[in-house]
Amino acid sequence: MRSRLCSDIKFDLYSIKGALAIIDGKARVINEVFCDGLGACISGCPEGALEIIEREALEFDEEEVEKHLEAMKNNEQVEIEQVKQIVAEHAHQCGCPSAQTMVFDEPEAQTEVRGKISSTLRQWPVQMHLISPIASYYHGADVVLSADCVAYSYGDFHRDFLKNKSIAIACPKLDQGRDIYIEKIKALIDDAKINTLTVAMMEVPCCSGLLALTQEAVKRTNRKVPIKFIIIGIRGDILKEEWI
Repeated sequence: MRSRLCSDIKFDLYSIKGALAIIDGKARVINEVFCDGLGACISGCPEGALEIIEREALEFDEEEVEKHLEAMKNNEQVEIEQVKQIVAEHAHQCGCPSAQTMVFDEPEAQTEVRGKISSTLRQWPVQMHLISPIASYYHGADVVLSADCVAYSYGDFHRDFLKNKSIAIACPKLDQGRDIYIEKIKALIDDAKINTLTVAMMEVPCCSGLLALTQEAVKRTNRKVPIKFIIIGIRGDILKEEWI
């Protein structure tokens, strides 16, 4: 067997009797004696990283496999506990706050607003990949560049941030096309000659990428405009609001 690059082999290596191991991010044959040529690893690999090739190799040794499986069985519980500890430590140290599962307490009682609340959105489209920075509604406008999650976290988004403004939304973590976004922000400033730019983002670290994109775009512009950034907490409160 031969392995191609595979960043995340997700099948159980025990099921192929220890013939394979992940080394430097790749599946490698580490002991041909343990491989019976069944090919179960081929069908079980979701990434298509494995294939069967013909070459001279050591013969399958069932007795060695039995010894190996017995040794694995004796060490299995120790290994499982070690893996659990590594996973727990990794999750604690590297888990991205934007992906952590949380359940909030019920919000405090608020004054009920009677009647239908109208949207203050005055344009379409709004997603950065879809907008045209030279569209008429951007010309000379006060523009909000908002992370996707902000409007869902901040209850008064329309009234406090969007009213009388044009908008573009993006996710700095999940969206592709960083250079495209930079060029569009640059075009908003230089071509649409916007009046001000407000960057609204969440408190999670990855969301700061939206401000970084804006700052990179500003370096390339011929015009300068007032820029404000606002950081919204995951509970919907304003943590910081500052002109830069």
